[in-house]
Amino acid sequence: MESLDLPWLDASSRRPLAERIAAAVARRIAEGDIDPGELLTEVDVAAEQGASRTPVREAMLKLSTWGLVRLVPKKGALVTSPTARERRELLSVRSMLEGHAVARVVDDEELRTSLLEALETTLAAQADSVDRPAEFAVHDHAFHLRIIRHQGNSVVDEIIASLAPRLYRLSHLAVTAPSADLTALHREHVELTQAVRGQDVAAFRELIEHHLTSGHEHYEVMP
Repeated sequence: MESLDLPWLDASSRRPLAERIAAAVARRIAEGDIDPGELLTEVDVAAEQGASRTPVREAMLKLSTWGLVRLVPKKGALVTSPTARERRELLSVRSMLEGHAVARVVDDEELRTSLLEALETTLAAQADSVDRPAEFAVHDHAFHLRIIRHQGNSVVDEIIASLAPRLYRLSHLAVTAPSADLTALHREHVELTQAVRGQDVAAFRELIEHHLTSGHEHYEVMP
């Protein structure tokens, strides 16, 4: 599976141990297996991962750069909780990047065609997983990431890679909430794809704003 800028999907065995530890812990945080507010200590993580404290210390720093933990001197790392402001700002950035990407892609027939092929593949995977929220979350993340990355802007790629773990955490919260309507989310993704096919940038931007609002307003975050 492609990494989708999610470190735990990078299957490379050549990555340093610290990165592999960070990826494993990041996944548990993003998927809710480690609760917000929980204190992670070097000793506990080292024992869990079968590693020494040195790579664990490096892993904690990486988790901090991803915004998943806050380092507490001489204690460990406190798992962060998404706030209403963080959700609003992250989704605003994602909406802006997606709108910009579509504006760049739609007038280039080759780019538009390849993006549509990628989105159709993702839509099929989503349709097949509407009854499996955890799996749907990965395809939801993939849908939006593929739009952003398709413009081929290396600086944007760096930005989205740094934000991906937190964006995925929001996607996972959105689609695994008891009130989530995955069929409706899939339908909105179809509408977004149709806007790309019709080269209608204005419609896409309007749809993405509605999609991000309706898809993320039903689950609770910290004030």
